[in-house]
Amino acid sequence: MKLDTNQLLRFTTAGSVDDGKSTLIGRLLYDSKSIFEDQLAAVETTSKRKGHEGIDLALFTDGLKDEREQGITIDVAYRYFTTPKRKFIIADTPGHIQYTRNMVTGASTANAALILIDARHGVIEQTKRHAFIASLLQIPHIIVCVNKMDLVDFSEKVYDDIVTQFESFSSKLYVKDIQFLPISALLGDNVVNRSEHMDWYKGAPLLYTLETLHISSDLNKIDARFPVQTVLRPQSEDFIDYRGYAGRVASGIFRPGDEVSVLPSGFTSTIKTIDTIEGEQEQAYAPMSVSITLEDDIDVSRGDMIVKKNNQPKPVQEFDAMLCWLNNGAARPRAKYTIMHTSNEQKAMIKEVVYKIDINTYARNEEDKNLDMNDIARVKVRTTRPLMLDEYRDNRITGSFVLIDDASHETVAAGMIM
Repeated sequence: MKLDTNQLLRFTTAGSVDDGKSTLIGRLLYDSKSIFEDQLAAVETTSKRKGHEGIDLALFTDGLKDEREQGITIDVAYRYFTTPKRKFIIADTPGHIQYTRNMVTGASTANAALILIDARHGVIEQTKRHAFIASLLQIPHIIVCVNKMDLVDFSEKVYDDIVTQFESFSSKLYVKDIQFLPISALLGDNVVNRSEHMDWYKGAPLLYTLETLHISSDLNKIDARFPVQTVLRPQSEDFIDYRGYAGRVASGIFRPGDEVSVLPSGFTSTIKTIDTIEGEQEQAYAPMSVSITLEDDIDVSRGDMIVKKNNQPKPVQEFDAMLCWLNNGAARPRAKYTIMHTSNEQKAMIKEVVYKIDINTYARNEEDKNLDMNDIARVKVRTTRPLMLDEYRDNRITGSFVLIDDASHETVAAGMIM
């Protein structure tokens, strides 16, 4: 199998307080030599001031003053690093239940989720909660890192018991790929380098696992979807009659000569050219940003969607969705919100709260209809005009949306279409 080298991998971390998420990321950055000298010097200074013998690896990610003072992660901290094999974006998300919304936003675009478990405590409620959210967001790959193995004498039995515990409940979740690793983030065992203390573990260390994770097949290459962001009319001597439709390919593959439909109008045409800053392309696929020109001069504008003629999303005005409420204020019954779906913007309202989910037990609560911050619920949404929708499990781009409060202009909710 050909490896996805030089391909961008987004991964998120999740775990309970003090499970060592920030330390793990710090170890990854430090041992892979991805730390700038000034960053390293600043962290060494702070570590000494706090009385640590060595470097406090967590300081590489806990950027907020409150996080450094309390030793916890509050906001989503994004970090970027590169190895010869791959580029990475890390979303270090908080573990507390009151920051569920932060985990949802940090994990929404992830290819993989790293779920940390303290080897001393095993699988706890927060472990199940984070696995549930990863499943809800359809993250294709979960890597369970059993951390702090040094504190349980690198015991193979302790590790095996935790794997069994996790597998017993994760079988109820919709997750395609789960891998397990025993690690010590503090000492570096099985993070970048293989552990000398756990010769019973025959798998690869974490960095190699991330570098070789096959993610190309995670993309939807069947349903061709191209939301139009803007119309390009350069009006220059070189491009007198140029009319291109610019945007990012959400899924599928487009090629010159393909018969396409423009939704919602339903007009059909054929792709003439696919252009990028590097010149004309023979094909376009997710997540490429391109300009598409058509053989026919038809009316296309922002919010429209170019799709294959024989494979179209459903134009829907009312639909069910799993909604995570992000705002401090509660949802207002039947209030009007602006819905942002790809590049399309409409008015919408939450018609009904069908049930809320207890993310600790996965139980459904059909009695409580109030949506407060961090709540996750199944709702019915109605829009003023039809949207071109796919189910979230089939397409994470055309199957997701956000709601914006018209008065405050704040993003109040994120949704996944059922």
